[in-house]
Amino acid sequence: MPGPKWGATAGHGVYQRLPGASLCITENADAEVRRDLERFAQRLAPDGDALFRHDTEGPDDMPAHLRNLLAGYELTVPIRDGPLALGTWQGIYLWEHRTSGHSREVVITLHGES
Repeated sequence: MPGPKWGATAGHGVYQRLPGASLCITENADAEVRRDLERFAQRLAPDGDALFRHDTEGPDDMPAHLRNLLAGYELTVPIRDGPLALGTWQGIYLWEHRTSGHSREVVITLHGES
């Protein structure tokens, strides 16, 4: 069964439900970009920093919350005549801020006319 055909006014919202990761749109051509972002995030909110008292789930707990606040947990992406209207080199990423793997849930909401 064919899916809906989205018009030029369509878009979708993407929402990440837990505070230990972020959603972002960034360069998709060079993996070094993601590694640079991680190094920068570690500089802004380093794991194990004595400043943070909230460490219930480990030394990366509070820094992960701060990185989530800075990078964001939701996106709005336009859809143009079918595909996502991202730039040439852009991709959508779930950016994990914790050092150990966690289960994540992303909610996608479509808006527009079909």
